[in-house]
Amino acid sequence: MNDKDNTPDDQIDAEFRWQMPEAFNFASDVVDRWAADPSKLALLAENAAGDQQSFTYAQVSRLSCQLANLLVNQGIQQGDRVIVMLPRIPQWQIAMTAVLRMGAIPIPCITMLTTKDLAYRAEHAGAKGIITIAPECPKFDTIDSLQTRICVGEAPTGWVGLSEADALPESFEAATVGIDDPAIMYYTSGSTGNPKGVTHASRALWAWKNSAEHWLDLGPGDRIWCTADTGWSKAGTSILFGPWSRGTAVLFYDGPFEPAKRFDLLSRHQITCFCAAATELRQLVLEDASQYDLSTLRQTVSAGESVNPEILTRWKALTGTYVLDGYGQTETLMTITNRPGREVKAGSMGRPLPGVECAVRTGDDEAQSRGATGELLIGLPNPQVMLGYWQDPERTASTQVTIQGREWFATGDNVEIDSEGYVFFTGRADDIINSSGYRIGPQEVENALSGHPAVRECAVVGIPDEERGELVKAWIVLKDGFTGNDALTAELQNHVKASTAPYKYPRRIAFAADLPKTVTGKIRRNVLRAKDET
Repeated sequence: MNDKDNTPDDQIDAEFRWQMPEAFNFASDVVDRWAADPSKLALLAENAAGDQQSFTYAQVSRLSCQLANLLVNQGIQQGDRVIVMLPRIPQWQIAMTAVLRMGAIPIPCITMLTTKDLAYRAEHAGAKGIITIAPECPKFDTIDSLQTRICVGEAPTGWVGLSEADALPESFEAATVGIDDPAIMYYTSGSTGNPKGVTHASRALWAWKNSAEHWLDLGPGDRIWCTADTGWSKAGTSILFGPWSRGTAVLFYDGPFEPAKRFDLLSRHQITCFCAAATELRQLVLEDASQYDLSTLRQTVSAGESVNPEILTRWKALTGTYVLDGYGQTETLMTITNRPGREVKAGSMGRPLPGVECAVRTGDDEAQSRGATGELLIGLPNPQVMLGYWQDPERTASTQVTIQGREWFATGDNVEIDSEGYVFFTGRADDIINSSGYRIGPQEVENALSGHPAVRECAVVGIPDEERGELVKAWIVLKDGFTGNDALTAELQNHVKASTAPYKYPRRIAFAADLPKTVTGKIRRNVLRAKDET
């Protein structure tokens, strides 16, 4: 623990000031700075076969310079959007650093995305390039707009192998990126329509160090393992931007979820901070970890879904560490967390981080910071809050509200803030489904189901599930001539898996004669959800 543990939160918050530079390039201002020590460890990587690699900051700096030169040679310029779709392999960090180094805008994507998902992102963002692994290359065969194609592994026709960067210069003059210039884009599900392109300025990459210090409590001597997928903004918080801003070494594991393996990796790599979703922790607390040396583990954190009190208690008994729950959105990064060495209230997401002002919008359309229930608001301006949704000024404007002369970002999440400032999540204000930490928009699933010849009409909702938080359930009205049965259920599930990212498929399907609707014809999803609660 560091000195701040002896300082009251209120004093830390009162003294905190955002002191942003005029320009910020993560590659030169963070990676290259730590690379001045040629022996400083940045990354440990291991795969399911047990193969291991390690990289210093100096090596990441050199390799990212070479890749930046390759990107330039292939026509990528500052400001261009580049899809980075890689699994948990070291080339992900190198690619992200290289794209940022040259001032281009990376779009991190998970490998579960389908051709349809990727075509939408490429077209919507006007992306010019793609970096992916060989097995994923066929997904891009019909996406002609991606002129620059770089493959990790044996490159097919029309692609350039990443290995060609090996012969290029090991230096690259980093681009000047203004603090308010676009720097990264994440696609996140909305309750209606296609995924939204959440665009963050370089100020956000700079500000990610805030949660790394005050939530993860990281320093140059730490090692963190975060199990988030590479397409999530959580990977920025706890795998790349946050930890490396603090000079911390990161473990990257490319392998399936196996509880015993999790504890083996924590022990062998002497992890000091572990970050995992509540879905994982629910499985891990059932494991016997007595044979593993977890003496270096001093902190565990979780975000994306609520951690119930039972898990907190069992994890503490198992590992000796508390689970510090936290809250953030793709649009805002981490804003509310339980802090190290502070009281943890079971069920609470914690209190606002330094530099973050929170309140709730009450039914009277007032903003109250204590002892109130309503929609969570984040005070503006704040460097962590997005620039906006890409090419969608109307939707961007809908998130910004003025209450009593004060500007706020409206999160769409309902919370309760108690008299001490602790925040408790009570539910979404929209229909977003949160399953195992994945945000799933119901309309994306409905669009996929509607493409099946048996479906006349459908509605998708989230239903409570002890293991995953929520499950995706579809209510379907069939066309004449079709009968709802187990075979059709499986066929519909496979159809969704083939049409969009597989994690979005409905694990439950119910067939109905009709769907409840308002007088204007809008589906009443709340009525469908209620059917599973009775």
